[in-house]
Amino acid sequence: MPSAPKPNGGPRHGARGRARREEILRGAMEVIAERGFRGSSLAAVAEKAGLTQQGLLHYFPTKDELLVAVLRQRDEWDTGGRPEAVEDEWTMLNLEAVVEANAARPELIRTFSALLGESVTEDHPAREYFHDRYRRTRRGMESVLRREWGERLPSGLTPAQAAPLLVAIMDGLQLQWLHEPEAVDLVDAYRNFVLLLDPEAAR
Repeated sequence: MPSAPKPNGGPRHGARGRARREEILRGAMEVIAERGFRGSSLAAVAEKAGLTQQGLLHYFPTKDELLVAVLRQRDEWDTGGRPEAVEDEWTMLNLEAVVEANAARPELIRTFSALLGESVTEDHPAREYFHDRYRRTRRGMESVLRREWGERLPSGLTPAQAAPLLVAIMDGLQLQWLHEPEAVDLVDAYRNFVLLLDPEAAR
């Protein structure tokens, strides 16, 4: 077992440690995207990150800890490190910007989608994370929709009714796009869905 890092030092702390940690997470994303979580190994991630497996364990003592860190890193990138901003400040333009960013990072989306699909099994270590994430994301989308249109969207739906549909569109479009990027324009399809919520916006 690697020794625990000191509070103000050690491999997990400082700019160098943070940079190395991000390298590991990027390597993990690539490996998971290629093999899925169950087919991935710490040894494969360590090799991708240019470390020994023992070196990797200084940062992530278990595979499950690495998995959760990968998922949380993706959330940090999406929200700029401020997940509360989705509920408190974001607009539909912020959501469109996320969709545009996702279209430029297929490896990250492939990793997320692979983990999401696997997480529906009872014993998957990311099951609780995705359960909580979807609950939080629906709440955030409801807040965004309410800021945009008030208590009733032009389509007649309430923000609470439209929120799970918006989440489903964003995640579902990503799967179609990963399979056929030449046939599915991720950003354009998202904008078309927004027009269904507000047909007047097309005029």
